[in-house]
Amino acid sequence: MESFSTVQGEGSYTGLAAHFIRLAGCDVGCTWCDVKESWDANKHPRRTIDELVAEASVHPARIVVITGGEPLMHDLDTLTAAFREAGFRTHIETSGAYPLSGQWHHICLSPKKFKAALPEALAAAHELKVIVFNKHDLQWAEEQALRVGAGCRLFLQPEWDKREAMMPLVVDYVKQHPEWNISLQTHKYLNIP
Repeated sequence: MESFSTVQGEGSYTGLAAHFIRLAGCDVGCTWCDVKESWDANKHPRRTIDELVAEASVHPARIVVITGGEPLMHDLDTLTAAFREAGFRTHIETSGAYPLSGQWHHICLSPKKFKAALPEALAAAHELKVIVFNKHDLQWAEEQALRVGAGCRLFLQPEWDKREAMMPLVVDYVKQHPEWNISLQTHKYLNIP
């Protein structure tokens, strides 16, 4: 769908320069998705892996983040191999609803109630990021946390349009459950694309 160099705004790598590649195609269907235009893969032109690597390589950042839509609807083995060969760290942002493909330095798993994450994705995650849309999402987050590996970092992120209402709940929850971290969409606060 698009690719661009920016600063990672969420999770473990917040504040670091990164090159994002947003792959089109998603059938998870989050009502609060902020990139619904990514859902239909047929509305976006295809690009070659060589083009994507060349475009990213002109920027100094050496982290490439593959996001979506739902990027794991695609086989990502060749894409990640090319970026690793070019000297990039490979990161993915996924719901985990599809089988893992690709070689990853960092997996950010953001599971959704609408389409369950696969056990293999939960086990492989380096970071669990749960979007908090309502107070029931806190209990659901705990259920997901029981399914990830011991070294996985845990994040609660208020849904952007409900951040005013959800932020106090998230802050109170993290104070009572210090194994969790707060993730904010800092790029939106700072108007960074």
